[in-house]
Amino acid sequence: MNPVQSTSSLTVAKFGGTSVADFQAMLRCANIVKSDASNRLVVVSASAGVTNYLVRLSQQNVSVEEQRAIIENIRSIQVNITQHLTAVVETSLNQEIDNLLDALTQQALTQSLQYSTKTTDAILAFGEQLSSRIFAQVLQSIDVSGEYFNVQQVMKTNSLHGKAVVDIKQLSEQCTLLLAPKLKEKVLVTQGFIGQDNKGQTTTLGRGGSDYSAALLAEALKGDNLSIWTDVVGIFTTDPRITDQARAIKEISFGEAAEMATFGAKILHPATLIPAMRCNIPVFVGSSKEPEQGGTQIKKKVDSNPTYRSIALRREQTLVTVKSPAMLHASGFLAKVFTLLAKHELSVDLITTSEISVALTFDNPSGSTQSLITNTVVAELEQLCEVSVEHGLSLVAVIGNGLTLAKGVGQSIFETINDINVRLICHGASDNNLCFLVDESDANLVVEKLHNTLFN
Repeated sequence: MNPVQSTSSLTVAKFGGTSVADFQAMLRCANIVKSDASNRLVVVSASAGVTNYLVRLSQQNVSVEEQRAIIENIRSIQVNITQHLTAVVETSLNQEIDNLLDALTQQALTQSLQYSTKTTDAILAFGEQLSSRIFAQVLQSIDVSGEYFNVQQVMKTNSLHGKAVVDIKQLSEQCTLLLAPKLKEKVLVTQGFIGQDNKGQTTTLGRGGSDYSAALLAEALKGDNLSIWTDVVGIFTTDPRITDQARAIKEISFGEAAEMATFGAKILHPATLIPAMRCNIPVFVGSSKEPEQGGTQIKKKVDSNPTYRSIALRREQTLVTVKSPAMLHASGFLAKVFTLLAKHELSVDLITTSEISVALTFDNPSGSTQSLITNTVVAELEQLCEVSVEHGLSLVAVIGNGLTLAKGVGQSIFETINDINVRLICHGASDNNLCFLVDESDANLVVEKLHNTLFN
């Protein structure tokens, strides 16, 4: 077995779904863990493909036959990994997998009879519970003292199923009591994305929850580093799928990374950075497929602060414009609008105003089946003012430093895309970004042209 940690340094390593997709992927990750003695806590996502199956299983209109097929597909993904381990370990693990899948079957049947968000969370949590058990054994197969740890012992949340809020104080106390002592002797493998409320019910932390879980654990354990291992070599100047001119960024500040994550860079969820920023824990983002290529360091202070750092793109944006002559020289109108939006738990991204109108943007979560701005919301807004709703828009964010003070920023950007219709511009609220809306059909071209002008 690998030696007991010989350094006081503690790194929390998070591996995403593609990083634990199959045996070879898990083996690469296990060797990453083994290569650095400071890697003491490993947080894993569900194996690639499993969460999609679980999402389908959590829906109402799933027949018993489809449920069985889905569960068999999940089992196939997992046993294709365990078959590469020794016969004794494989048999033991497969029994654990079957026990978990039996419990999953019961949850799926319950959901089909009476849908609830509580059962949805219970179903979605199975992916991480499966992958973490397997990964602990893969670590042991290469002589690392890996051990499974149920994160629900420490990750205590409220009961807001689907987007539970973590009790930071309780997490810190439980980590000190239950987790920290074991890390001196073992590499612990635990789950991202899931928690438990005070009733003992499973909760999930929502989109980006696995990375966020890892960051919260790093904070609670007073960790020295957080490593996010994914399938790309760090954070890029823009999405490499849009332009092959995109290049990896060696280092980036917390502020810049937060802006990038907020405005569409999918490599990192914005919530991940909040705990790291609170405790000044450096974050590393790299590829588990190519660890030798290095990655991106995210930290409080960086050596370079260029005017332009990256271009982020967020699709599926909705623009709502509310207009009322009553706004002119009147107070309280915006308060009424935002009170109504708050009632429907709607979060505004960008806002611009004129004398009698306000334009607001909303982000539709990727994969959502309907717009956040429902007919009910529109009808209630129309009791206050005229309302127009536009879909099919994309938000482009130019991320950098000193953008509110640097001369010629707007000119450089908008002269480059002077043949594109820009629907809304938001500039001045942040020193780190300039944002604007364009039609979805123009989005890739806009990013490509801007990247060529600002970076090449």
